[in-house]
Amino acid sequence: MPYLFLAPQLAIIFIFFYWPSVQAIQSSFYLEDPFGFSSTFVGLSNYTDVLKSVEYRGIARFTAIFTALVTFFALSVGLLLAVKADGVIRGNAAYKTLLIWVYAIAPPVAGLIGMMFFDQHIGPIVEIACWFGWDIKVGLDFGDTAFAMIVVSVWKQIPYNFIFFLSGLQGIPVSVREAAAIDCRSGLRRFWTIILPLLAPTAFFLLIINITYALFDTFGVIDVMVKDKAANNPITLVYKVYMDGFRGNDLGGSSAQSVILMVIVFVLTIFQFRFIERRVHYN
Repeated sequence: MPYLFLAPQLAIIFIFFYWPSVQAIQSSFYLEDPFGFSSTFVGLSNYTDVLKSVEYRGIARFTAIFTALVTFFALSVGLLLAVKADGVIRGNAAYKTLLIWVYAIAPPVAGLIGMMFFDQHIGPIVEIACWFGWDIKVGLDFGDTAFAMIVVSVWKQIPYNFIFFLSGLQGIPVSVREAAAIDCRSGLRRFWTIILPLLAPTAFFLLIINITYALFDTFGVIDVMVKDKAANNPITLVYKVYMDGFRGNDLGGSSAQSVILMVIVFVLTIFQFRFIERRVHYN
């Protein structure tokens, strides 16, 4: 009976994860016709071509920086807002609702709204930047486009982190907070020594979720912000897989990139659970 109840979920995992993964690994060893009529076995040539590519290494470096910045700022701002919202007594429901509603926006829509914020003619962020002599040109300048991508991606993820951090803060017993207030007068010190360690399980969970988000779920934001723009725009590894596979019709090379990305995520996950989780206390 338990396996019968698990069968639908297991079928979904097999059809939409394991089977495509096996197909990607198999395709990575072949040079395939884009129309699917023929394929030629090339061994590890697709992997060597990808790893020797200067363009791919540059995109990998940008992906690492992009992931680190999006994860750091999304977690930091989400935690800051959760701490402030937890201390609000009057009007807290409206305050929390205004912070959470952004999470309901789909990534492509968030990217479209972000493009409006960074538009050359009507973008408020562009106008504010002009006050300081910064002429933002999203879609034309590499650094400006990267900055816009990071800002929009962080803005999209903040409500998710806010929800979990606020739930974690509200789960801390009042007696613990009162005892900490008696022992330590400094609010900042109480936060670092009492509150933050108690939030460690939540923070560890959100760390994994945010890294996954920055690597994969920002695809919709990036696609909207760099589509039909100049060719020197920054992109991430997952968008590179899409570009080569669906626009360049290089199915073998795209499959090899997806396998490499899968290995990177696997190693990163092992590292997180092997070393970072040691510092997390669940009791």
